[in-house]
Amino acid sequence: MAKDRAGPRRYLADGGSITKPNAILTGGCADGLFRMGIRRVKMGLGSGRLGRALLLLMAVAVAAPAFAQATIDGRSSGLPVPRYVSLKADKVNVRGGPSRDHDVAWVFTRAGIPVEITAESDNWRRIRDAEGAEGWVFHSLLSGRRTVLVAPSSKTPVFPLYERPDAGTRVVAKLEPRVLGTVRHCDKKWCRIFGDGFDGFMEQHLLWGVYPNEVVE
Repeated sequence: MAKDRAGPRRYLADGGSITKPNAILTGGCADGLFRMGIRRVKMGLGSGRLGRALLLLMAVAVAAPAFAQATIDGRSSGLPVPRYVSLKADKVNVRGGPSRDHDVAWVFTRAGIPVEITAESDNWRRIRDAEGAEGWVFHSLLSGRRTVLVAPSSKTPVFPLYERPDAGTRVVAKLEPRVLGTVRHCDKKWCRIFGDGFDGFMEQHLLWGVYPNEVVE
């Protein structure tokens, strides 16, 4: 296949692309959480009597008995914990605890984002996102489809996606940090990932959503 004279297409974290490798990125938002498809809800405690009451309730929650934590950490599904999954819906409420009685801490606004399950409680799963934030979601809002984010915490402008699992082969695309991709397979060193307009191989250690030595088939 002839190489594009404009060079490999560059894919942005918000799903767009440009063909000129040195073009200035425009549009979107500087907030990485927005670019990743996450919206956080900031909750203020307020002041006065109500604020003090809320602080007291928080203190009681922190001091919950140890047996409650033992129940939360039970493996209700029988699957390994921790493990990576992805979001099934475009809107996923993340709550402060494993029930709808708990307030929504933040909202995911993009399907497919990878998250790590760190605990289970009945039909609820405690998840961790690429920013390290944790909360609880209902199990039916999660999917076993494996997805990844490209180097979400990196300051490197772009990462090469290769034609084959070899850094000496042709670069087929350049992906920004936080670009979302779906996993075809991983062999502990390389993962083949694809998305809207790109398909190729990237070094596994650069991807958030798979473990460094994990084999994905």
